[in-house]
Amino acid sequence: MRISRFVAVVCVTLLALSAPAIAHHPGANLDAVMGDKEKFFQAIDQPAPGFDLVDAKGEAVSLADFAGKIVILNFIYAGCLDVCPLHSERLAEIQRLLNQSPMKTQIQFVTVTTDPERDTSAVMEGYGEAHRLDPVNWIFLTRKLDEPEDATRVLARTYGLEFTETEDGQQMHGVVTHVIDRDGRLAAKFHGLRFEPVNMVLYVNGLVNNAQAPKPAVENGWWERFMGWF
Repeated sequence: MRISRFVAVVCVTLLALSAPAIAHHPGANLDAVMGDKEKFFQAIDQPAPGFDLVDAKGEAVSLADFAGKIVILNFIYAGCLDVCPLHSERLAEIQRLLNQSPMKTQIQFVTVTTDPERDTSAVMEGYGEAHRLDPVNWIFLTRKLDEPEDATRVLARTYGLEFTETEDGQQMHGVVTHVIDRDGRLAAKFHGLRFEPVNMVLYVNGLVNNAQAPKPAVENGWWERFMGWF
């Protein structure tokens, strides 16, 4: 483990453990602060589109099942030859950081396939292991059998993403990681793969600790001191 990642794990753990003391830092300015620090961040703050899907075992899973948790949602397909594997590996890195803190039980990672015909149960079951995603709080979902083949691509469109099939069986699409808060609101999007993982971790920490509550009078500069360690 690199020193920078070790420091990140220690600091995130300390942030989570000290939640009562820092719950309002940076308070109502969470989105503004993250917007200043992370150029690939976009605040949204609107109801997240719901979904009713199934997991690799065919068991029903809906967004409502994760009420009270922060949901980190992405769309990929297992046969993707370029950005999807990189996206999954980036989320696995973020998951490792979060899961080494007390926030582990308050976070749920959700991946939805946009190629349900090819992403069979066997493919879905092996995907997480191949990309080092921990099933303790990660799940891979697909459409229900009685739904149209493009149902999950339609769902992706409700989140602002287009997956367009090409003649070679691939899909043209963007890369976005969606963060849904504990009340089922789409809080923010992190675009692409160039955002700093620690910034998403810190943003999630802010949501976990009710960071949108009014900010008390405190000495300014905790964020700057933290980020100065990297």
